Amino acid sequence: MPPFGWLLCLVAAFAGTAWALRYARREQVLDHPEERSNHATPTPRGGGIAIVAVMAGVLAWLAYSRVEERLVLLAMLAGLVLVGAIGWIDDHRPISARIRLAMHALAAALVAIAMAVTGWPIWMSVLALVAIPVLVNIWNFMDGIDGIAATQAMVWELALLLWTPVALAGSIGLALAMACLGFLPFNFPRARLFMGDVGSGALGFLVASSGLLLAREQGSHALGSLGVLAPFLVDAGLTLSRRIWRREPWWQAHSQHAYQRLARSWKGHGRVTGIYTMLAASGAVLAEMLKFQESTVTISFMLLWYIGLAALWGSAQFRVA
Repeated sequence: MPPFGWLLCLVAAFAGTAWALRYARREQVLDHPEERSNHATPTPRGGGIAIVAVMAGVLAWLAYSRVEERLVLLAMLAGLVLVGAIGWIDDHRPISARIRLAMHALAAALVAIAMAVTGWPIWMSVLALVAIPVLVNIWNFMDGIDGIAATQAMVWELALLLWTPVALAGSIGLALAMACLGFLPFNFPRARLFMGDVGSGALGFLVASSGLLLAREQGSHALGSLGVLAPFLVDAGLTLSRRIWRREPWWQAHSQHAYQRLARSWKGHGRVTGIYTMLAASGAVLAEMLKFQESTVTISFMLLWYIGLAALWGSAQFRVA
C-alpha cells in the first residue's frame, strides 16, 4: 500500500467513527447501564463499523494487488463482512448466541477453505477454524472498559509491523493500527462511543487473520507472537474456565473478568487499560527477543510468561474487591 494509504486509513476511520456517533445518537442505538456494566450513563454504540469499513477496503485493495494470495484475502474480506454484519445487527437488536457463533464459524470456514485450496498446510486450515471464532469472542468478552479492545489490537498490529515490515501481515497490521487510532479519540480516555459487537468481533477476526498470515510467513518463529495476546487470552480463558467449572451460563454477559474487577476497584478505566497495554507491549518485546530462538526455548519462555500473567489474574480476582 502506498504511504498515503496509511494516512487515509487514519482519516477514514476518524471520519467514519464521527458519522457512527451521529447515527447512534439519532437512531438511539445506546448501551444502557445495568448491574454488570462498567459505565454509568447510556452511551452510543456501534462505532466499530468505521474500522470494519476501512479494513474491508484495505483487504479489497490487497486482494487486487497481491494475486498470489488473492483467494485467501477475498475469503478474509468475506469473513470480516460476515462477522461485522452479525455484530452490527446485534448492536441494534440482540440475537441469540447460537446465531452469532454460527456466523463466526462460517467466517472461519471460508478462510480455512481458501487456505486449503491455495495450498497452505492443512494444519493452518485447522488452526483457522479454531483461532478465528475464539479470538472473535475473546475480543467481544474483553471489550468492557474504555479503550481496552482497540489498544490491545493496536499493540498486536504494530508488533506485526516490526516483525514483518514489508510482508502481507505487516501491511494489514499497520492499516488496522491506523484504523484503531482513528477510532480511539471517541473511546478513550472517556468513551463518548462504544465500538459495539460490530467492532469487537471485527478486531478479533482481524487479529486472528493477521496472525495466520504471520504464521504462514514465519513458521515456528511466530510462536513468540502469543506473548502479545497473553493479557486477553489469560483473562478471558481463566475467567471462562471458572464460569464453566461453576456451571454458570458462560455465554451471557457478566462482570467477572480481572479487568472489570480492577476498573470497579480503582473507580476508573484509564489505569486498567494502560496496564493491559503495557503487558501486551512487554509481550511484544519478549517475542522480539525470542524471534530467532529454537522452538523449545520460545515455548518455555511463553509458558513462564503465561504462568506469570495467570498469577496476576488470580491476584486481581481474589484480592481486589
